[in-house]
Amino acid sequence: LFYVFFEAILIPMFVLIGIWGSRERKIRAVYLLFFYTLFGSLLMLIGLLYIYSITGSLNLEYLLAWPFTFEEQCWLWLAFFLSFASKIPMFPFHIWLPEAHVEAPTVGSVLLAGILLKLGGFGFLRYSLGLFPDSSAFFAPFVFIISILGITYASLTTIQQIDLKKIIAYSSVGHMGVVTIGIFSSVSQSILGSILLMIGHGIVSSALFLSVGVLYEKHHTRVLKYYNGLMHTMPLFSSFFII
Repeated sequence: LFYVFFEAILIPMFVLIGIWGSRERKIRAVYLLFFYTLFGSLLMLIGLLYIYSITGSLNLEYLLAWPFTFEEQCWLWLAFFLSFASKIPMFPFHIWLPEAHVEAPTVGSVLLAGILLKLGGFGFLRYSLGLFPDSSAFFAPFVFIISILGITYASLTTIQQIDLKKIIAYSSVGHMGVVTIGIFSSVSQSILGSILLMIGHGIVSSALFLSVGVLYEKHHTRVLKYYNGLMHTMPLFSSFFII
């Protein structure tokens, strides 16, 4: 059931961006979103079918007590990891995110940032750590390396952007890198920190996308240089934007 609903989210996002997207590249954006997340999720489906073939059940409480061998854990962890990593999204599976954010209408960007990205983090916490604790500890250094590369790359890329939506989108990739480091640090404080960061990011980035949506509706551009002196022309809005 988790897998079915995990995939079903693609349908409303596909429609939102494909029909109400803002520019000509929206078709490319929806295909990137669709194929990146679908490819990762297919591997997860194979993993689920394998689990069902050896245990005869997909009940999570039953599976938590099942003694998977270390080799099984590693292969299953990788199958689940690719699905969740492309959803959260981690570097280098993040290519679809800036495209989807830029082309999506404001409501689509809010849903993407506030809810969709958090599903990957939820999957890591609930399934990767819960079902495969040994392989999670084994692959933790690999996750840390990818996450640190993602934070560095996304932060440097954010600095170079001129599109307001791309600035928020690339910074989201960096923030999610911090979240994945927290999740796989195997310390209760770091896991709690990653959950708090996901909640905070969901609220703050959604508010930022709403703010950019207001500017776009008013001026029909998202290029940063056109908004010099915004504090003088829209002081209340600028104060909200800063907060």
